Amino acid sequence: MAAVAAISRNVPTSRRRSCWTGTPEIYFTKSLDNSRVVKVEDSRRGREMRQFAVALACLFLLVMTFAWQHYKAIEYSYKIEALRIQCDGLGEVNRALRLEDASLRDPWRIDNWARQHGLRSPQAGQVIRMDTALPDSASPILASVAPVRVISTQ
Repeated sequence: MAAVAAISRNVPTSRRRSCWTGTPEIYFTKSLDNSRVVKVEDSRRGREMRQFAVALACLFLLVMTFAWQHYKAIEYSYKIEALRIQCDGLGEVNRALRLEDASLRDPWRIDNWARQHGLRSPQAGQVIRMDTALPDSASPILASVAPVRVISTQ
């Protein structure tokens, strides 16, 4: 065993070598003093940037105006459609009420209903028309008591 240990000490082991075999890279720090650097104002570039900003603002306003008009048009179309539906519904209700009114004013229906409930036509002299003018309209009209007959069906 001792012989094997002696042999292994004498045999060099293969090490991996780096691919950079030359001089190592060295970085030197250099301090820069930018306190004396002054920015030169370019009037031509400033004017171009102002023109570009104004053109961009005009384009933005144009696009926003178009979008606002489009939004309002859609909103108004929804309102118009809702009002049209409401108008159609009210028209149907109006038509139904007119039909009901016409059927309720039908003299034949009223006469049949009255006969079914035991009513009869008025006798001569029972009806006094209030809308007719009296022959002597210059004289004052006095209230009068006329005899009233009550007919009971009991």
